[in-house]
Amino acid sequence: MTTIASAAAPLSAPCPSSVSDSSSLARDLAQAYRAVRGETERRAAPLSPEDQQVQSMPDASPTKWHRAHTTWFFEQFLLGQHCPGYVPYHPDYAFLFNSYYVSAGPRAVRAERGLVTRPGAAEITAYRRHVDAAVLRFFEQADAAALAAVAPLVEVGLNHEQQHQELMLTDILHAFAQNPIPPAYDPAWRYPAATRGGDDWVTLTEGIHAIGHAGATFHFDNEKPVHRALVGPVKLARHLVSNAEWLEFIADGGYRAATLWLMDGFAAVEREGWEAPGHWRRVNGEWQVMTLGGLQPIDPAAPVCHVSYYEADAFARWRGQHLPTEMEWEVAARAGLLNDAFGMVWQWTRSAYAAYPGYRAVDGALGEYNGKFMVNQLVLRGSSLATPAGHSRISYRNFFYPHHRWQFTGLRLADYAA
Repeated sequence: MTTIASAAAPLSAPCPSSVSDSSSLARDLAQAYRAVRGETERRAAPLSPEDQQVQSMPDASPTKWHRAHTTWFFEQFLLGQHCPGYVPYHPDYAFLFNSYYVSAGPRAVRAERGLVTRPGAAEITAYRRHVDAAVLRFFEQADAAALAAVAPLVEVGLNHEQQHQELMLTDILHAFAQNPIPPAYDPAWRYPAATRGGDDWVTLTEGIHAIGHAGATFHFDNEKPVHRALVGPVKLARHLVSNAEWLEFIADGGYRAATLWLMDGFAAVEREGWEAPGHWRRVNGEWQVMTLGGLQPIDPAAPVCHVSYYEADAFARWRGQHLPTEMEWEVAARAGLLNDAFGMVWQWTRSAYAAYPGYRAVDGALGEYNGKFMVNQLVLRGSSLATPAGHSRISYRNFFYPHHRWQFTGLRLADYAA
């Protein structure tokens, strides 16, 4: 089975106190930078230039754009602000490859990224190599104070690129799923096996728990500050909801029973013609699913994937249960009570994506990274099979709109404790 995720060296950025410390930090930065940047190229390698150009819907982006945008990030925020005399590789690239950083300047229309046929994939490769050489040269030549100053920025940039590595796979899978002759990103790819064992339900008794990221290791700003929350009594399913369970939901008319659905959710069912999770197709009367390995039969034991919040909520109602809150999920995951909390599917929670008490966005353009999206979205927890190794943690807060389902998204159930 092909492994999608690969490890990147963690960064530690103490203020260097000597030349030797400076050299060590420079090596650490360079090693981590090469590992993450190399992983992006490894994920893009199976794709043709035509594959890298396609944008299958406004929410997705071309692979070529992901490769360029993550490069622009380092050019804009590292080289442009910390490397005196650096001249941007191309005067138009900031406009083409900025995403949503309004304070960093004007941007091309997101929904029209697939119309930008030039620069081509090969030219983006040249752009990446140019910026990589400049960044690595900066690491070699910068003094101790400069390296200490940029190390946190580099770490943000590398974690940002890892997010785009996952998006590269979800976006190309969505594009391939629109193809009437289904291609495979990697013909050898298969879903990882789900974990079984232990009681079906775990119980959280009522208690006050610390929620959020503690300590100085890397985290995004939306994971802080640590705060106290009342959790429980509640039961959480130890296992993720499986395809077999979802097939029962379909067979019982779950997609046609309006009483199970939120109003906006059932409107999406009718508008989009949903009859099953995303990327599922009927072939000769049987359900199959489009995967990174191509079109494959449904594996009943695998966790259901590519479901929206609306679908997850409707399924939970059909079972007479509900989705957990993100606080309940975090407490259970921290206690090691959940099977497949990581590395399978992101898990919908019923928690609105909002600021933690006391949250403050960081200053500058990077303050636009998370805070301005804290409305009308739902939190997902865990990680997926497409998440790069080293990019998961218990306090990580992913977030999407409730109709989104092109990501590797699934669910586990919750119920009121007796």
